[in-house]
Amino acid sequence: MQTHTAAEAEISRLLAIMARLRDPERGCPWDVVQDFQSIAPYTIEEAYEVADAIDKGDMGELRGELGDLLFQAVFHARMAEEAGHFDFADVARGIADKMIRRHPHVFGDESRDRTPDQQTVAWEAIKAAERAGKPKEAGVLAGVAAGLPALTRAVKLQNRAARVGFDWPDAGEVLAKITEETAELVEARDSGDPAKLAEEYGDLMFVLANLGRHLGIDPETALRGANAKFTRRFQSIEAALAADGRTPSQSDLAEMDALWDAAKERGL
Repeated sequence: MQTHTAAEAEISRLLAIMARLRDPERGCPWDVVQDFQSIAPYTIEEAYEVADAIDKGDMGELRGELGDLLFQAVFHARMAEEAGHFDFADVARGIADKMIRRHPHVFGDESRDRTPDQQTVAWEAIKAAERAGKPKEAGVLAGVAAGLPALTRAVKLQNRAARVGFDWPDAGEVLAKITEETAELVEARDSGDPAKLAEEYGDLMFVLANLGRHLGIDPETALRGANAKFTRRFQSIEAALAADGRTPSQSDLAEMDALWDAAKERGL
């Protein structure tokens, strides 16, 4: 395991590399012309690749992906420094100060005798107090980033509303709402109004996210799992057809359904 000195040296080296890449005369032409907006999609992509490596349990890949994500932070900090806003040291100092402020039971005099759930409540209370000091972020839903994945943001918005009592009391009522929203979706489909159809579909997804919250299931994680399962089973269909010298386009739905069921029986 690296010492603090080794970590500091590598961070300094990375910052120097970033500065060179952004040098107008000696740097990389691609890196030089980037800005916050052009780099933001890469930052989001790298965060997802970190999550993917974690899902796979691949520690070698995780190490690399964490490096890629760190580089994104360094890139944004370098552009901010060039514009005179802040630098990487300000970023590191800010998060260090925030962690100390939000953990008074570790770095202060408060008791550590809390369950994880109790600590989550305390954490949110501290965050709420911080938001209260920022007029532009006033309101129960303030500070829930618009750039989050839609399902994740839905749950965060619902959690915020639930804290002030705006919530269904149990999952049963959410299920009833799903039935209602499904009927409205069918009605919108039959109306032939694309905008209304999209709106009702969004409403149904929002309520499904709420059901996951009531059942203690993270919708984003559950959907990633469903995506992975679909990928495994469809790849099994492809492999079975390839063994016969064919591709899915040379098959039909009935055959592929049977191969899907076979994959399901095998536990894929």
